[in-house]
Amino acid sequence: MTGAAKASSYHHGDLRRAILDAGEAELTERGLASFSLRRVAARVGVSHTAPSHHFGDTAGMIAALAERGFGRLLACMEARQASAADTPYDRLMGSGMGYLDFAFANPALFRLVFGLPKGPSPHSDLHRASEAAFMHLAGAVADLHGSAPLAHPCAQEEVLACWTRVHGLAELALSGYIPLRADDPNSLEARAERDALFRRLFEVHLLPR
Repeated sequence: MTGAAKASSYHHGDLRRAILDAGEAELTERGLASFSLRRVAARVGVSHTAPSHHFGDTAGMIAALAERGFGRLLACMEARQASAADTPYDRLMGSGMGYLDFAFANPALFRLVFGLPKGPSPHSDLHRASEAAFMHLAGAVADLHGSAPLAHPCAQEEVLACWTRVHGLAELALSGYIPLRADDPNSLEARAERDALFRRLFEVHLLPR
């Protein structure tokens, strides 16, 4: 099937999603430094100009991938929070464990979303996605005090303390500086090992329960 014929077989939204999926695969296999819109188009089997119609240029596609990454991060945090015990502390723990789930299931997106320079337009989809993920964490910390997000006098410092602890664990473990025993990083065994380590490390910081 030719590129034109393949493109015509997609609905507009389907083609955009297919290109974005291909972009994620390209990022995972080759990294950001070698990212190529032409190869993304080739993966989908469409014209090399097709990605530009949906994302503008390489920077636009990278921003869309980062937006997807923040959305997936938020979904992972919400999923683990929902399955946690119904106390503010355990829900915060659940959010952190979801953060680790995202990092190990999506290492390329994890490094992309936190490797891009901060400061997208406040009206951009990427900014809204990043803010939603951040405010989820801020809300989980605020629940410890029964206050609105960032309203407690020490809220900013507590959010940063939580964020740096879980992010540091994710980054160091992904880089091999914190060895984990489980061979498959996405297995139930690996998740249980990370959860237990995260809980031990987190509890060194004295947050109210």
